[in-house]
Amino acid sequence: MFVTGDSQVGVLRVWNVSRTTPTDNFKLKKTGFHCLHVLNSPPRKKFSIQPPTPNHTSSTSEALPPGQVSSLPPGHALCCFLDGGVGLYDLGAKKWDFLRDMGHVETIFDCKFKPNDPNLLATASFDGTVKVWDVDTLTAVYTSPGNEGVIYSLSWAPGDLDCIAGATSQNGAFIWDVKKGRMVQRFNEHGNNGIFCVAWSHKDSKRIATCSGDGLCIIRTPDGSVLHKYKHPAAVFGCDWSPNNKDMLATGCEDGGVRVYYVATSSDQPLKVFSGHTAKVFHVRWSPLREGILCSGSDDGSVRIWDYTQDACIRVLSGHSGPVRGLVWNPEIPYLLVSGSWDYTVRVWDTREGTCLDTVYDHGADVYGLTCHPSRPFTMASCSRDSTVRLWSLAPLIAPLQISILADRPWKEIIGNTDDAILRGTPPVLCGKVSRDIKQEIEKLGGHPRGKKLQWFSECLSPPGGSDNLWALVAVIKGQDDSLLPHNYCKGIMHRKHLLKFRTSEAQELTTVKMSKFGGGIGAPTTEERLKEAAEIHLRLGQLQRYCELMVELGEWDRALSVAPGVSMKYWRKLTQRRADQLMQEDTDAAIPYCIAVGDVRKLVHFFMARGQLKEALLVAQAACEGNMQTCRAPTPPGASRPEDARGEDFTELLHAASTRLAEWHSQGGRAVRAACCHLAVDNVELAMASLLRGNELELAVCVGTVLGEAAAPATHYALELLARKCMMIPMWNLAADLLLMIPDNELQLVKLCAFYPGCEEEMIDLREKCKLPTVEECMQLAETAHADGRVFEAVKYFLLSPEPEKALPVGIDFVKEHISRSDWTLDTIYPVLDLLSYIRTEKLLLHTCTKARNELLILSGYAGALLAARRQYASIVPALYEYTSQLLKRREVSVPLTIERLSEELEAWRACTLPIPPSSEDSPYMPASESQRRVHAALLQRLQAEPLRGMVGPDYVTGSHLPSHSDAHISCLTGLKIQGPVYFLEDGKSAISLNDALMWAKVNPFSPLGTGIRLNPF
Repeated sequence: MFVTGDSQVGVLRVWNVSRTTPTDNFKLKKTGFHCLHVLNSPPRKKFSIQPPTPNHTSSTSEALPPGQVSSLPPGHALCCFLDGGVGLYDLGAKKWDFLRDMGHVETIFDCKFKPNDPNLLATASFDGTVKVWDVDTLTAVYTSPGNEGVIYSLSWAPGDLDCIAGATSQNGAFIWDVKKGRMVQRFNEHGNNGIFCVAWSHKDSKRIATCSGDGLCIIRTPDGSVLHKYKHPAAVFGCDWSPNNKDMLATGCEDGGVRVYYVATSSDQPLKVFSGHTAKVFHVRWSPLREGILCSGSDDGSVRIWDYTQDACIRVLSGHSGPVRGLVWNPEIPYLLVSGSWDYTVRVWDTREGTCLDTVYDHGADVYGLTCHPSRPFTMASCSRDSTVRLWSLAPLIAPLQISILADRPWKEIIGNTDDAILRGTPPVLCGKVSRDIKQEIEKLGGHPRGKKLQWFSECLSPPGGSDNLWALVAVIKGQDDSLLPHNYCKGIMHRKHLLKFRTSEAQELTTVKMSKFGGGIGAPTTEERLKEAAEIHLRLGQLQRYCELMVELGEWDRALSVAPGVSMKYWRKLTQRRADQLMQEDTDAAIPYCIAVGDVRKLVHFFMARGQLKEALLVAQAACEGNMQTCRAPTPPGASRPEDARGEDFTELLHAASTRLAEWHSQGGRAVRAACCHLAVDNVELAMASLLRGNELELAVCVGTVLGEAAAPATHYALELLARKCMMIPMWNLAADLLLMIPDNELQLVKLCAFYPGCEEEMIDLREKCKLPTVEECMQLAETAHADGRVFEAVKYFLLSPEPEKALPVGIDFVKEHISRSDWTLDTIYPVLDLLSYIRTEKLLLHTCTKARNELLILSGYAGALLAARRQYASIVPALYEYTSQLLKRREVSVPLTIERLSEELEAWRACTLPIPPSSEDSPYMPASESQRRVHAALLQRLQAEPLRGMVGPDYVTGSHLPSHSDAHISCLTGLKIQGPVYFLEDGKSAISLNDALMWAKVNPFSPLGTGIRLNPF
């Protein structure tokens, strides 16, 4: 048996070598196959429950002789299509496990966000198409007709024109009307010469500039009237309109010069020519915040900053090892510039000092285009010869500014003016339009609207991908009027009270909508497809009669008849009389209508969850909760009363189970914000906050938690504590204190902060006064008194604040050793003491006189961390923590009541009793846990007890955890495996672990895995 893919119409055919006709056909897409590969062993399913798949023949296949059954072996087809679509098709279940409907198949040369709808991103490619993407869902929503040759550049029309200007290699320039799906204008003034850049002025919509290999920069109106022709001595590669002066245009030329033209005059000569590059100049970009400042990128590998008013180069940025292509200024931080190069990297620059703040290596080829999100100024996109578009967040570079907003610092520390911001050494402040608009709106509200301030700045600083959806759900929970919800709310994860209403409305719209005279664009659904989609929604809402009528309209009589008895026998007879001769049996999704007709909601929800159709499971469960399902009931014994709310409670539990599974799917994919939305949609604030914490979305968690109030308080306080730890490394100790002062009962957290503070005595006194803690002399007296009274925790706390913090070590360590020598100790008894001890200043802990105490502290912290990791189900680091503790025990002189044998026994028991059963093989047959291992594990569970912060059980998954990267492969020093997703480097600068593992490690054991005594702080 083998498969083929049709290169014309996207039909997958299954063949048997004994026959001359295919045994099965699957119409997967309208466009043809580019390539096809069959995976005989299907990838491991995220959800292990597999429904039995009956043998069947598709409706398009040829009938088999009697006695023979068409049976496909289990497998998946990896399909790539000519329109750039890619997907994984389950041959057995006859459904897509994954499908990205469209994409580019060649180099992407340019990308631009739409100014008035910034969730749309347009890309121009070597494959001859422009595609428009919804960055919230990461799907292509429009594509140009194609056949344009190479498209080098694009520019959105200003305002709401919904048009894109494009520049091609041989076909001149064009204007594409995105909504109409057709070309509305072409420009051929450059002849057959390639046009490398097009720029539509956003200050004057009647000016479009193009520059070409013929040495001309031409300015014209959208209807094609030429306004200016500027002749250059060689090919012109880049041009850019000044955002501050509508008549200023800069160009980049092959001769290495940067020219500035004033288009309000009739002169064809430049006002200024800047020289300095030693190779051709490609792109030029004006600064949006500093008038007269522009940058240029060159094949000499440098980026130069020019001051038009001084007629001079004021900075040279060196670091790229290849020609520079992409350039973009940040619209809020005036000195922040990003560049992309043929060396495969993206670099972020501080142009005040000329220093490179960060280098990103994730692209696998030349980086061509860079663009910044208009309303989220710290979200940017890049495109590359590797045919991918990647979204990035620059927010980590301004972490102090984010925390200042959370700590409610004065406006002057958040928003400033450009002249002050560009001074060397000045902390970052916001200077752009987005932040000024937020401040203006807040001042209009009057009073102190902290909730709105946090929400608006959170939306400004967070990347797309669910944050708008999250805030809409927060508004629903807080009781906001539904009419104030954003227009795109129904496209995301909706609150349970809106789910049925919006999906019913969607079904009605799909039923009645008519195609426009221009059609719906490339790949738009037909009327038949819309009716089918509407029918499926009605079905899941329990509206069976409407489903049957739509199926009749589509000619699907067999499906209508199979469901009709769920409406009434009279209705079923009516349909049978109308079309009795049309009965056909269809096995695809056959379980769905039958389950709904008989009212077996639980079976249907589990059926969907087993197939990974989690949104469908959620929808059906909600429909059942609202009574839209005609459910089956168990008979009630005579004389017994049936609780009226029993069924409702049962379905509510089912609804929460479905939402939890969907949330976990998002979480494992590195989409923590979407996971939080799933929980908020069913009013589970606690689990929503936990999802944000597990995704390390700490700033967002504090913003959302502050608005939600008491229900989110424990998680908000934990997020504030983790953010304070982050401030210790920036370092910004006063900000850390401000955050901790927002937590009730904050004395212990403030003690930890002041104990770890490494500053001078005068600064220490100021910090203690702010935190309202005793003086160092008073702390020594309090410590000695507590020690004499046997109050160990109090003694450790005050010793750490005293002039001799190392005295805390023997007191706390002896307490821990004494407890773990007993048989009835618990983790919650020893962990608080060890956690407190870990805040001893590093220089004190590393003293030669503290060697033994340091080693014992590291060993005990490692062991307690392993237990806490087991309790929180951090499965990836539990073995590493046990191994870390064992290695320290083996190599260092200590006296602790732990043995390597005991650690090994506990680890093996944990593995045997908690890890999933591996597939059996002859080489390594599965061995169930022994009786002794069960006893050891049971004793372990008694020590662990329950996790107090609900929802924190389960591994951390940060954004980007599973994204493919072309950067150098790093091997984790914890697992020995290649790291996927963000990498965290340890203090030696060479050893690396995944950021996920670093976060989990730091939450259970504050000390580095290298055993140096240095604290780990990946937050």
